[in-house]
This record gives sequence, C-alpha cells and structure tokens, in this order.
Amino acid sequence: MKRFLKSINVRELLRPLGQMIVFSLGSAVVLSAIILILALVLDQTSVGPAVMERFKTSLFTYTLINLPQVLIDGLTIGFVYAAVALGYTMVYGVLEFINFAHSEIFAVGAFVGVEILIALDQAGVLASAPLGIAYVLLVLAIVAGMIAAGALAVTVERVAYRPLRGAPRLVPLISAIGVSFLLQDVIRLVEGLTTGQFNRIFPTFGNFDERLIFGKVALGATTITMGISIKSIIVIVGAVLMLVGLNYLVNATKVGKAIRAVAQDRPTASLMGIDVNRIISLTFLVGGLLGGAAGVLYALKFTRIDPFVGFFPGIKAFTAAVMGGIGNLTGALLGGIVLGMLENFAGSYMGVFTLGAAGTEYKDIFAFAILILVLIFRPQGLMGENVSQKA
Repeated sequence: MKRFLKSINVRELLRPLGQMIVFSLGSAVVLSAIILILALVLDQTSVGPAVMERFKTSLFTYTLINLPQVLIDGLTIGFVYAAVALGYTMVYGVLEFINFAHSEIFAVGAFVGVEILIALDQAGVLASAPLGIAYVLLVLAIVAGMIAAGALAVTVERVAYRPLRGAPRLVPLISAIGVSFLLQDVIRLVEGLTTGQFNRIFPTFGNFDERLIFGKVALGATTITMGISIKSIIVIVGAVLMLVGLNYLVNATKVGKAIRAVAQDRPTASLMGIDVNRIISLTFLVGGLLGGAAGVLYALKFTRIDPFVGFFPGIKAFTAAVMGGIGNLTGALLGGIVLGMLENFAGSYMGVFTLGAAGTEYKDIFAFAILILVLIFRPQGLMGENVSQKA
C-alpha cells in the first residue's frame, strides 16, 4: 500500500485542479466585468427605464443580483463541454483529424444510461430505492454508458478510420461525418423498434432535483432564489473527476507516455517497441469512455434526450476544443469553461438587455461566432501549441 501511494504523482493530481480554479475564477471575473460595464452603459439608454418599470430596480442592480446564479449555471454546462471536448482533442492529438462521430458516441452513452434507468423505473426499482442506492444506480448507469460508448468508439476506429489511415486527411474526415449520420439513424431505428419513441426522459428518482439554497434576494415585487441543484453538483464533480483522471493518465503513467510518443512521431514510436495500433485504439477507448459518461451526465442535467442530442453539445465541445487549442488537454478545459459561461451569460441577460428583441434562443449563435473569431485571429487556440500537453 505504501509503495502504491509513493508511486502516485501528487503534482499531476493537483495541477489540473489548480488549472480549473484559475480558469473558472478568471473566466468569471472577466465576463462579470464585461457584463456589468455593459449594464452600466445600457442603464443610461432606453433600456434602463424599461427595466426599472418591470423589475422596480436598475439594470445594473438586476444584473449584479443575478450574477452568482448565472456563474453557477455557466460553470456546470462548461464542465460538460470540457469533458466532451477532451474526446475531440485526444483523437486529434494522436491522429490529427477531427472525429465528428464523437458527438454520436456521446449520444449512445446517454441513451444506454437512460434506457437502463427507465427499465429499472418500470420494474419499480427506482421508486423503492433508498437514497444511497439511488446514487449507486446512477453510477451504474454512467458506467454502462461509458462501456457502450467506449466499445463503440473502438469499433468505429477499427472499421471506419484504420483502413483510411494512410489516405489524405479529407478522406477520414468524410468517413467521420458519414459515421456520424449513420449512428444517428441507427439510434432512431433501435428506439423505433424497441420503444417506438424518439424522445426519452430521464426518470425522476433520488434527490437529484432538489436545490441547495444559498440565499434569497428581494428584487422589487419578486424574490430571487440563489442555489444549485444536486444534479448540477453531480455533473460538476463527475466532470472534474474525468478531467483529473485523464490528465493523470496522459501525463503520469506509462500508457500516457506511449500516447504522447505516438502523438509526437508514430514511425519512431513503432521502432521503439510501441504498438501504435493498440495505442490509437486505446485513445479512442478513453475518448469514448469520457463521451459516454458526459452523455449520461448531460441527460441527468437536461432530462430529455433524442437521437440528435449529441449534435449541439458536440459542435459546442468542438468549438471549445478549437478555442482552447485542439490537441491540448489544458486548452480543452479552458475552452469548455469559457464557452459554457459565455453561453449562459448570453442566455440569461440577452433578453433583458435587448428588451425581448433577442432572447435565450439566440445564445447558440455565440458558440459559432466564437469559433469564427478564434479561427480568424488565433487559429492555434487560446493556449497556443503545447506539445508536452498533447494527448
């Protein structure tokens, strides 16, 4: 036991936690400052009196009071994006191509986990499960989603990507897009044959929907309640564990050294005795495991899933990976957190700032706008190019 503890690289365990704290605080401070300055400016326009009449307070006060809840919700979805983005960045770091089928691998993990819980619910297991057992069942659903998604990712690599490894980059990219559409239709077919439903709802059990209340603030005639749901805490903790575990695997284990060696130079790694095909399959397996877990956590957070559930989270996670620096683990973490917060800021304040002209439905355009801006002004990503951190 002592030998095992001594073999653990504590620095590699703590470093990603420090990065998460820095990125979260940095993103929160910068975005909060921008939104508060914007609120001050708009307070002097026609928006200010309209907000005063509606909420009985100034636009700046309204923005400031809602800020803690906006930050919490943004951080929650940001960690989900970061967990999915790691799947993209792992594959790109080794093979230098974008696995667009990763979003459907995410969806398969979500469906497997949710279908298992629905079956347990129909059998009456969830309704009678004590609180501790409810958490165990949730973990089992996450593990099942991870296994299914990991196995699918390895299969996709073996069937659709490995035969095209020596082809021009555009060829495996087209294959990835084809696999993406294929998996969407397979999910639809399976759900149609087995349940006859395309929309599946995460069953209600345990105390996951309960909220921990931090406080209540009176705002004119209304009262704003600030808190965080139990399921949001689970999503954040699950994503943090995945991020820390992946960082440790890549940077502090022999397997991680082999992954980085293959990413650096495949022919030389092969000459040094590394089984390149095995390492690439392992990379897809790890990415699939992360995607499957993220899929079940996403279903827990947002309740409803369908065969296309992976599309928008996948696009946004890809955007997060590009924003941080695709192929860079730290960059994927930063990109996910920034994108999640930015999107939630837009969804929370855009309707008020524009007096209803542009509401929450416009928040998705920020993901694509940021992707365009990053590709134009800093195509290498916010974290630049960092070979030592490549997956």
